[in-house]
Amino acid sequence: MTSVVYERVALIGLGLIASSMFWAIKRSGLAGEVTGFARSVETRETARRIGLCDRVCDTVVEAVQDADLVVLCVPVGVMGQVAAEIAPHLKAGATVSDVGSVKASVIEAVQPHLPEDVHFVPAHPIAGTEHSGPESGFAELYDNRWCLLVPVEGTDPAATERLRSLWEGMGANVDEMEADHHDLVLAVTSHAPHLIAYTMVGVADDLRRVTDSEVIKYSAAGFRDFTRIAASDPTMWRDVFLTNKEATLEILGRFTEELFALQRAIRTGDGEHLHDYFTRTRAIRRGIIEAGQDTAAPNFGREKT
Repeated sequence: MTSVVYERVALIGLGLIASSMFWAIKRSGLAGEVTGFARSVETRETARRIGLCDRVCDTVVEAVQDADLVVLCVPVGVMGQVAAEIAPHLKAGATVSDVGSVKASVIEAVQPHLPEDVHFVPAHPIAGTEHSGPESGFAELYDNRWCLLVPVEGTDPAATERLRSLWEGMGANVDEMEADHHDLVLAVTSHAPHLIAYTMVGVADDLRRVTDSEVIKYSAAGFRDFTRIAASDPTMWRDVFLTNKEATLEILGRFTEELFALQRAIRTGDGEHLHDYFTRTRAIRRGIIEAGQDTAAPNFGREKT
């Protein structure tokens, strides 16, 4: 049994990430009590029905009352608004964190609202599925996945270490990173790939010479993976692209250049260029498997449906 890290944790927003946090916290006994709040009455009712959170509150103010840790699990576009709402009600010495996949804009939006006697340690668990909502969470989501902490300047190191203990207790590997660098890294590893997946699925939808039934019936593994990524929460991803604009546009520019080079190789029959390129990119896949971040099993170890 892991010892209690925070006596009271408040989860604001009750989707996949928050619900998985709750089940992981309970699995290891990391908090005395976990309160939860969601804007939607329906979400709160669902959370109560499935036993998500020790106490589901009907107001955000009630949820953060006396909390030692408040985690903002809402779309990045509304984090500043939520921070402004809870700021007057935060306990002195409490820590505020988040789970957004963009960091610089979240810090800019949230930090000005927080009282001086509250610690702010932004975080980003790099874990997820294409599912969303309170019923999508599970305790194992963070096992052997990375959580990046992005403490703001002047943060008490003890507050950062305490949050690190919570994430490690939930099964995650933890690293620290500076906000702008985080946003560039995630533009490469997550944001641009999502946009490319959305685009490819959109192309298939627009290509009228290929019918919807053919796309569904004859989907090869590559397209199936695109559709899995493109099924992610639309509100969250809209906000990600609008708030991580510069880094995403930089990576998309690089992507476009590479794509043009491959187009040229195909057009001119340059098999050597294509072979060398594909050989180099295979090494990245091997590295991901060796790091334990995916499996080499056939069909990526995913169940056939």
